[in-house]
Parts: sequence; structure tokens; C-alpha cells
Amino acid sequence: MKFLIILALLLHVTLFAQENDEQALNRAYAKEFAFLKAQKESLKKQIEAQKKRNDAKLKAARKDVNVLENKLLSFEVKIDAAQDRLLKAQQAEQGSIDTSAIVDGTITQAKATLDPYSIAFSFDKESSYSQKMAQIFERSSKLINDLATVKKESGSFYLQDGSKAEGEIIKIGNIAAYGTSPKASGALAPAGNGKYKLWNAPEAMDTANMLSKNQIPSPMYIFIYENLKKEVEYKTQESVLEIVDSGGIIGWIIVGLGGLGLLLIFVRMLLLIAAGKDTESMTKMVMKKIEDGATSQEALESIEDRNGSVARVIKATLRNLDRDRLHLEDIISEHMLNESTRLDRFNSIILVFAAVAPLLGLLGTVTGMIATFDIITEYGTGDPKLLAGGISIALVTTELGLIVAIPLLLIGNLLSGWSGSIKDKMEHSALSIVNIYHKRNG
Repeated sequence: MKFLIILALLLHVTLFAQENDEQALNRAYAKEFAFLKAQKESLKKQIEAQKKRNDAKLKAARKDVNVLENKLLSFEVKIDAAQDRLLKAQQAEQGSIDTSAIVDGTITQAKATLDPYSIAFSFDKESSYSQKMAQIFERSSKLINDLATVKKESGSFYLQDGSKAEGEIIKIGNIAAYGTSPKASGALAPAGNGKYKLWNAPEAMDTANMLSKNQIPSPMYIFIYENLKKEVEYKTQESVLEIVDSGGIIGWIIVGLGGLGLLLIFVRMLLLIAAGKDTESMTKMVMKKIEDGATSQEALESIEDRNGSVARVIKATLRNLDRDRLHLEDIISEHMLNESTRLDRFNSIILVFAAVAPLLGLLGTVTGMIATFDIITEYGTGDPKLLAGGISIALVTTELGLIVAIPLLLIGNLLSGWSGSIKDKMEHSALSIVNIYHKRNG
């Protein structure tokens, strides 16, 4: 009993303690909730205040950015203008430098050009470009006037045999000269080192004699030269062999083909002349005998001494006149084919030579240009004589190739036409005899 009472009391105390704890927890929660709510409201107020301050700062910053952007744009405009002025200044400076270089080059060139005429310039360090150019133009104009006149002076020149002749030299500026002396007269050419030699042109003698008498010749033969420092070689007329030899071994091969081709053409012409000899007269004679009632054997005996392709075809026709027409025509065609081989002899070779000749000329052209470029690579382009060999091969072989090919091609085709004409006559003669024979014998 006591135990139950004690147990009931403990249970009651426990329930009471639980109610007190729950109430305390609720009060604590309510207190904490009220505190947090107050904190939330305070934070909201702080956030709103901070947002207003930030908005104000952002607005002020935007104003500052706009001001700075305007200043930057103004600075960029000023920079662009400054760059334009700098570019113009650089261009003006470069133009001034280029102009100075051009003027300096012109002055240097003028000195080099006028130096051979012993014309000197006295430029001061303080002389401007305009003063230098004025002095150059003045002295150049005076030189041009002097060179535009015809002058006579005593002097000497070399004859073609190497001897020296004393006489009168007539100078036409600095581009041509004539010499007259008791030994010889004519146009003068540079002999090197400022000397003259008589040019190998007899037609200039009358011009020199008339100029010495202050007469103007018409026409006037003139030999123009650049300067007297370098000797000019006499012009010589090259022979055919020299021209061919300048084409090298390919040139000689082309000439050999041309010679062989002409020989074959000559032989072919003889063959065609023999093949078509007395064709019409022989055909008429045979046809008349058959019309008059002669036998094929009698007609054959009348042309027994005749030779040639047409004669052989007619003889074969007469020997087989007694056969039927179809068989006879086959025999005639067979003999015509045999004679066609003889008539076309050497024709293909001639046309092959005509086709190969320009190709060999092209080969010579390529060979010559290769030789020319090899010389240019080794020696440069200073001396044109070094390049003459390769250029000569290039041009001469092309010329020889065309010279050989054109007549061979033309004559070869003409002979082919001639051969075709003889074949037509053969066929016409044979068929005419056959037709007359069959007509007579019904």
C-alpha cells in the first residue's frame, strides 16, 4: 500500500515537472521568436538604408563615368588629329627626302654625262638645289647648242688597211663624223680611245665630199655611234656557210635533211615523169585500134615498146580483155595497186623530213637559249658578244627549220597531187579500153 502511494506521488511529480518544462520551453521559444523578429525588422531597415546609400553612390558613379567618357572621347579626337598632323609631317619629310635624293641623283648623273666634254661645276656648300640645277641646265643647254652644229677640223683617221690618213674631219654633233683626205673619204666610225676609222660603206663617200663643200646631200648616208671609247667592228656580209655554221650542229643536221629531201624530190619527179609519159597519146592509139577491129594482141604489140605505170596497166588490160568484165576489173585494180606503190615512192620520207625540220629548229632554239642563260649565269649581261652565240643558234636553227620545211611540205603535197592525177588517168584509160572492147563485141 505504501509502495503504491509512493509510486503515485512519483508519477504525479514527474507529470508536474514535464508540464513545467514544456511551458518553460514555450516561453523560451516565444521569447526567441520575438527577438528574431525584432532582429529581422532591424536588418530590413538596415538593408533598405544601405540600398538607398548604394543607389546614391551608383548614380554618382554613373555621372562620373559619363564625365570620364566625354573626356576620353575628347582626348581620342585630339589624339586622332595629332596623328593626322604627325602623318602629314612624316609624309612631307619623306617627300622632302625623296626630292633631295632625286635632285642629288640628277646632279650626279649630269656630272657623269657632261664630264667627257670637260664641263666642270663649281658648287658651293651653301648653294641651294635651285642654284645647282640652274647651273646644270645652263651648261647643258650650251653643250646641246654646240653639239647641234656641224664642225670641221683637221685631223686623222685610219683606213681599212690600217694606214693613217691626214685630212679633214666633219663632225655632226657627237653622233656622227665624216672624213675626207686625198687617200679616201667616207663615214667615220669609232676606232677606240677617241680615234676614228673609215667605215666600210662606199656609199658614204659622196656624202662626205658634199659636206666638205658645204653642200647638203640628198639622200644623206650617216653612221651614228654612241661614243669614241669603244671600237666598232666592221660590218661584214656573212656567207651561207657562215650562217649555217652559226646554227651549230643542229643547223647542219637541218641542212642535211633539206638536201636529202630535195634529192628525193628530184628522184620522185623523174619517176612521175616516166610514169605518166605519153599517157593520152598511147590511150588514144589503143582505143582507135580496138574501134577499128584490131585484136587485143595487135593493140598490145603497138605499145610493146612503151614503159611507165600507165603503159603497164594498159598492157595488163589488153592481155586480159577476153576474160569476163568482173574478173578483168579485179586484174586492173591489182595492177593499179602495184603501180601506186611505185608512184608513192619516197613521198612519206619527204613529208617526214618536212615535219621534222621545224622540230629540229625548235630544238636548236631551246639549246641556244639554254646556252645563253648559262653564259648569263656565269658572266652576267655586261658583254652582248658573249650572248651572241646562244642567240645565234636559237634564231638560225629556227630559220633553217622553216626554210627546209616549207618547200618540202609544199613540193611534197604537189607531187602527191601529181601522183593522184596519174592514178586517175591509169584507171580512166584502162576502163575506157574495156568499155570500147565490150561495146564492139556486144
